[in-house]
Amino acid sequence: MPPALACTTRTTLDDIGTALDTLLAILVVAAFAPVVLGLLPWLRIPQVVLLLAGGMVIGPQGLGLGSPVSIQPLADVGLGFVFLLAGYEIDQRLYRQDAGRRAFLAWVVTAVVAVGVTAALAAGGLVRAFVPVALGLTTTAFGTLVPVLRESGMLQGRLGRHLLAGGAMGELLPILAIAVFLGIGDRYVALASVGAVLLLAVLLSLMPRLLRGGRARLTRVITDGQHETTQTTLRFTVLLLILLLAVTDQFHLDAVLGAFIAGMVLRRWAGTASPVLEGKLDVIGYGFFVPIFFVYSGMTVDLRAIAQAPLRLLLFFGLMLAVRGLPALLIYRGALPFRQRVQTMLVTATALPLLVALTEIGLRNGTMLPENAAALVGAGVLTVLVFPTLAVALHRRDPAVEPGAEPTVPEPAVPEPAAPDDAGARPIREPDRPG
Repeated sequence: MPPALACTTRTTLDDIGTALDTLLAILVVAAFAPVVLGLLPWLRIPQVVLLLAGGMVIGPQGLGLGSPVSIQPLADVGLGFVFLLAGYEIDQRLYRQDAGRRAFLAWVVTAVVAVGVTAALAAGGLVRAFVPVALGLTTTAFGTLVPVLRESGMLQGRLGRHLLAGGAMGELLPILAIAVFLGIGDRYVALASVGAVLLLAVLLSLMPRLLRGGRARLTRVITDGQHETTQTTLRFTVLLLILLLAVTDQFHLDAVLGAFIAGMVLRRWAGTASPVLEGKLDVIGYGFFVPIFFVYSGMTVDLRAIAQAPLRLLLFFGLMLAVRGLPALLIYRGALPFRQRVQTMLVTATALPLLVALTEIGLRNGTMLPENAAALVGAGVLTVLVFPTLAVALHRRDPAVEPGAEPTVPEPAVPEPAAPDDAGARPIREPDRPG
């Protein structure tokens, strides 16, 4: 064997070995996280917290048990599943209801306040990347929160509808803003790209009707094979996800947009196969890819940079709660009681995945200070560690909430047509499901 080829082969084998070692360490954390929570019932924290903390422990700045770079492709697919499952949770009817209107208003108020706050920080010399920081203060880590909210029973009833709508607005609108303001140099080209992706999503959502109308045999083949070794519905789901990820990448848009839209399209596709497909998505998503993404995220946190500027982290942490969360206390008056408004505040102020994307953009174009990038991501991790835990604790202590029941809530001042309990949330399964 020529020396050059032998050297390349050894390098490839070393890379594979590093990836396998890293994957093994990640899967150990993923496997034992729910076990720890089961053995320590008094440890009332979301599973995501243990996955992130475990990633920090095994990461390069912890025990050094693996290299996150070697496992990044799997983590990217895991990120795709996080947002696909988040988009799948959304019932588009929510946007036409009171929950959708209040969620949109809350995000607009947040965006206005974020611009003012960021301008003040820039005037004080603390911020150089105006747009990424301002958008970072408007985001909600809805994809990260979905498994936490599902297993705690918070997606049911009126509270669930408002959480779903608020989380979706805090995820989708910042994604669109990133695509327009930070994605492509020419803003008109960016708008055209977003329009093209949305048009593709509409066309994809209409495909089931076309299949039922003129290609019934193809529909039957796909449906009949969903339980066999062919697993047609699951394969088409993964194809849809990767297709939209690839399309958004070609348009130089954030891949998260493609994954989120894929989930919304998939909800339109599911139809009568919905319960069966949901179970399969839980297995492949929450059972494998999603935990990999969360542990990987913990491994990539720059702990040293955070330790060097802890006050910046605390500043951004407080701003996320104030800018993104506090408007909920006012805007949801008349729709939710005070305790549930506090829960909504905590949930909508939780941010992480989009902060990583925004800081990468800011660092890449040289507008964001490295210490601000580390502080923003660290603050996002802290929101994931703290806010969902407090929201779940409030839910469990609420005497008006029984497991599986909708809490008693005063009717809004202007009554709206009652929506069914499952409008916007699929049935909550047992709490010992993955995720």
